[in-house]
Amino acid sequence: MIPAGKPPISLIALKFSTLFRQLQHHLWKSGETLDASLAITTEGLPLGLTAAKFWTRNKFKGTEALKRKVNPTRVPIEQKESMRWLDNLQRSTELAGSPERCVHIGDRESDIFELFCLAQDLGTHFLIRSCVDRLAGEGDTTISQVMAKTQVSGTHDIHFRDKRGNQQEATLSVKYATMTVCPPIGKQKKYPKQKLGIIFAEEKNPPEGRSPIIWKLVTNLPVATHADAVQKLVWYSRRWNIETFFKTLKTGCRIEDIRLATADRLANCIALCCVVSWRISWLTILQRQSSTTSPAAVFTDIERTLLDRSMPSNRQGTRRDIAFYMTAVARLGGYLDRSSDPLPGTTVLWRGFIRLADLVAGFQAANPDASSTCG
Repeated sequence: MIPAGKPPISLIALKFSTLFRQLQHHLWKSGETLDASLAITTEGLPLGLTAAKFWTRNKFKGTEALKRKVNPTRVPIEQKESMRWLDNLQRSTELAGSPERCVHIGDRESDIFELFCLAQDLGTHFLIRSCVDRLAGEGDTTISQVMAKTQVSGTHDIHFRDKRGNQQEATLSVKYATMTVCPPIGKQKKYPKQKLGIIFAEEKNPPEGRSPIIWKLVTNLPVATHADAVQKLVWYSRRWNIETFFKTLKTGCRIEDIRLATADRLANCIALCCVVSWRISWLTILQRQSSTTSPAAVFTDIERTLLDRSMPSNRQGTRRDIAFYMTAVARLGGYLDRSSDPLPGTTVLWRGFIRLADLVAGFQAANPDASSTCG
């Protein structure tokens, strides 16, 4: 475990993998997969991608057959698809520049002991949702057995949306402990034991019709108090940011509808759409967190003029801050702007920006002398 007293965490790298199932190509027979890390602040403001890599399962052809003959824990990590998570961690750490100020957050696919060791070697932090009940202590017990004897330290409330988009609230009972975690039996000579923090958070009384929320997290960050455990739960909940990023990429940019002639062109197009998707995610959070941001940092003069004219007469006296212009964009995308409505989300914003781009193109066509700069 990396000791306490280091510089505070200021950057969170959210790791995610998505398969573009409909993006079939003669070079990508099984579809293209994108592994990415989205950097955000601890408050959730997206800063951009720290790593992105395209790959297909053709590269790991034969791995499943090998696992049928050999215990999967004894297969070298370099021969597994899981190697991509280690590559992602290394790329993100190099770009971040200050590994000790960054925490890498991943879902259950990232629960890889080699990743724990790599993070230790790089001097960076991780917070992973566990899917493996690993050996602990001297190898005579497991993580779940230790946590079963651990007392509940308190509760933590979370708010989220269910599959139907309805707002939900859940109260989680929280346990935490620090213990020595052993590597897989087949790799104990190659990798050292790791001293890690374990956090179990479980919903005890879920409503009827919904499965209970259960988070089992592993980290090399210090977890000495209930407040430390809650902080890690808050950080883990930020993973929804990258889910929104990929939703914008797939649904807003319509990546899976792209039909280009070569694999290189497809990859370049996806890379460009990643920038668009990040910008929509950034603006969505920015309007909620920073009311002092200058609109000129986001919109060109032409865009601000057109958005001014698009707002109804009863809003013309409103202060021209970032919230005013973001609401104007959202209205172009179908946002009703009623007093009871929540703040605009990514869907109405990407629709609004598409319409705004058309308005700018029409304005420039009608006024050839106007500036051609578009934000």
